[in-house]
Amino acid sequence: MKQSLQPIKEPFPPKIAEILAQYPKDKEGYILQLFRVFANSKRFLTNKGPRNLLDKGSPLSLREREIVILRVTANNECEYEWGVHVSAFAKAAQLTAAQISATCTLGGIGECWTSDENLLIECVDQLCQKAKIQDAAYEKFQEQWTLEQQLEIMSLCGNYHLISFVANTARLSPEPEAARFSV
Repeated sequence: MKQSLQPIKEPFPPKIAEILAQYPKDKEGYILQLFRVFANSKRFLTNKGPRNLLDKGSPLSLREREIVILRVTANNECEYEWGVHVSAFAKAAQLTAAQISATCTLGGIGECWTSDENLLIECVDQLCQKAKIQDAAYEKFQEQWTLEQQLEIMSLCGNYHLISFVANTARLSPEPEAARFSV
């Protein structure tokens, strides 16, 4: 039997509704499509959701976190998640229109970023392409970020690869208020 990943619809099964109640919602109680796709599996919804990396306990600044997420999702051509993050966090992360646009360009590195941010983008790209950071960049990476921050960057890369896989495979259309790649 053919089964396609799709966002589940209300009414949610009671155990799923209980878990989804912990996920972010808008003022009207709308739960993003992605989270409702996660709800196809109680185990996945409980253990794999992205909310654990978006808490206030991150050792990275909001700006660093969002640069990583935007670059990973752009590298994976995941307009859905990229657009959600641009709309939800870009202003608070103080990302300019040029910087947001640069997250989608080949190379991503440019004059609109600080040298540390260019290094971060370079390292994220290398992690996305080869699952490791090349020696020259790794030396700088180790100098720039603490061990806790290094692990957080790698966790974000891995988590947002997974999110991109799910959103792209489910063929989620952009959320109504989300940004689009053509920024």
